[in-house]
Amino acid sequence: MYLLDTNIISELVRKKPSSRLIHRLARHEAASLSTSVICIAELRRGVALRTDRELFWKRLEREILDRLRVLPFKLPEALLMGDLYASQQRSGTLIGLPDLMISATALVNDLVIVTANTRHFSRVPDLAVENWLMD
Repeated sequence: MYLLDTNIISELVRKKPSSRLIHRLARHEAASLSTSVICIAELRRGVALRTDRELFWKRLEREILDRLRVLPFKLPEALLMGDLYASQQRSGTLIGLPDLMISATALVNDLVIVTANTRHFSRVPDLAVENWLMD
């Protein structure tokens, strides 16, 4: 089971998405793919900056988001994120709140994060991370 990070979903709406990513996604059933409500917020922010935001958002929903399970950020995720934040703050390896929230969501739901940003996510203990653009 996988959690697609924001940059992976963004790659899918490019004019020419990575063929490597398309092939990797094709090997998995839709039911095994999810994303975080935090990724949705990041995507929405990016789309809101576009001049064609309404049309683009509808395309994003229709072609990608409607096919993914969107995971909420609730109390278990919040508690774990707080612990991760404190641990990273102590060690000086803080990756930023959105990525910590996405990491907590993946850990609570026992998911592998699929991202192009392995450098950040690899700093989270016990988090499984894969880059389907490079692997």
